[in-house]
Amino acid sequence: MQFELSEALIDDILFSMEDQVGEFYLDTIEGVVCGGIDGLDIFDEDDESGFDSRFISLPEWDSASGFRLMERFAAGLRNPLVREDLSSALGRGRGVFRAFKDTLSRYPEAEKLWFAYKEKEMKREIVRWYNGLREEWGLEKIGVEPEETDDLVLEDFRFHSLRKEDIDKIAELHRRCLEEYEKNLAEAGTGPFFAALIREAQVFRNLPEGSREPPSLSPLCISAESGGGEFAGYISGIVKDSTLYIQNLEVKAEFRGLGIGEALLVRFLNSMDPDEVGQVLLDLPSWAEDFSRVLLRESFQPYTMRYWLKLSNRRD
Repeated sequence: MQFELSEALIDDILFSMEDQVGEFYLDTIEGVVCGGIDGLDIFDEDDESGFDSRFISLPEWDSASGFRLMERFAAGLRNPLVREDLSSALGRGRGVFRAFKDTLSRYPEAEKLWFAYKEKEMKREIVRWYNGLREEWGLEKIGVEPEETDDLVLEDFRFHSLRKEDIDKIAELHRRCLEEYEKNLAEAGTGPFFAALIREAQVFRNLPEGSREPPSLSPLCISAESGGGEFAGYISGIVKDSTLYIQNLEVKAEFRGLGIGEALLVRFLNSMDPDEVGQVLLDLPSWAEDFSRVLLRESFQPYTMRYWLKLSNRRD
């Protein structure tokens, strides 16, 4: 009854698990999946002992399993925009699978992540099922190597130096990000003070005071675009006295959480000449603190913590 779990057999099992209509079994002698809508009609159903010694059921996978998988995927997304839309789709009653699919179709990169995630998790389920059988046979369990889904997505993105056609797109993205910046400051209770806080941050990054435009004409700029040619984000900076000030690192909302920001930062740092640039400074807003993990991986070190206080809120 023992059989080898090959990649081809895994693919056949995956396909059969997703078929919620047919009844499938694994033929351990031939090493293939058989059955379908009509079930098995190739074996004498009266010979139960022969059937059980040759055919075994596939891993259990029903609509409830699929729904739980969608929930885990949505909950684990780092992009809040896509995560909220998917959570809303999953909160529907009837037609939840169609709603999930239609929502993902609006975010091609997240959709690709979903397909990679789904395949990876279902393969894990197959390996767990197979290891259960191997345990019964008295054999050692096999392992499974997870694929890096973020790398699969980044393969579709292109990165290049500043181009003339990017300037208007960069300016528009910067205006949107500045609106987010102001909104976050307002929600933090800064009220009328956020203008001064933004102005102070611009001085740190060597931006003209009060500017709402990014340094888009600077040659120190790298932008990213999707495989379909859609502008996704950019990073820009300026060198002064051997110090590189990263002025802006901004990614469009629908592309966040895919590693684009990290990829832009790494490419930007790799483009610098260590003989001309001695140090790099980057200002990180408190609501983007998750990005600090990327900075630490690239050997950045925090050198100051900036706090804000509304004096009237100070407790006695």
